[in-house]
Amino acid sequence: MVIAVAAAALAGACKQNGAEPPVATDLAADSAEQVLYGVHWMVTGNGIARGEMFADTMYTYDDNTRLDLRQVRTTFFNSVGAKDGTLTAKRGAYNVRLGTMEGWGDVVVISEAGRKLETQQLRYDPTANEITSDSAFVFTEPGRRIEGVGFITDPQMNTFRVLSGAKGSGSDIRLPDR
Repeated sequence: MVIAVAAAALAGACKQNGAEPPVATDLAADSAEQVLYGVHWMVTGNGIARGEMFADTMYTYDDNTRLDLRQVRTTFFNSVGAKDGTLTAKRGAYNVRLGTMEGWGDVVVISEAGRKLETQQLRYDPTANEITSDSAFVFTEPGRRIEGVGFITDPQMNTFRVLSGAKGSGSDIRLPDR
């Protein structure tokens, strides 16, 4: 009887005017080792700047070796420390141990050479020296535009391989031999 009364009261409370349903929340903050706001840090290798990262919010995991980022802006530097390009994204992840980086949500990469890549998701693997994605993308540079689904490219976006649905316009578009 007590259970029936409690269930009826709960059902009545859910039907009250103005009652707000529960909203899904991001559980990352619940399990993070640290939560930092307004983050700015440098990634270096052998004393040379390799990247400069900014994030609105950063959650750290696994003894601060896995970083989950919000509102990401990253500047990349080449092997001699000169600016090579930028990345912006709504979300990002950086694995300190592997050096891998991922971006999600309105990802835009712009190289110093004027190349621009827009996609919803990408992954950078320094071991393979590749940027990859299985998402739709648009790649532009002066005089050329390529779009499709999925790609593999080098960090400077000099060599660009489309995985599916390639379309393009402009000069110097090479299609692979079949």
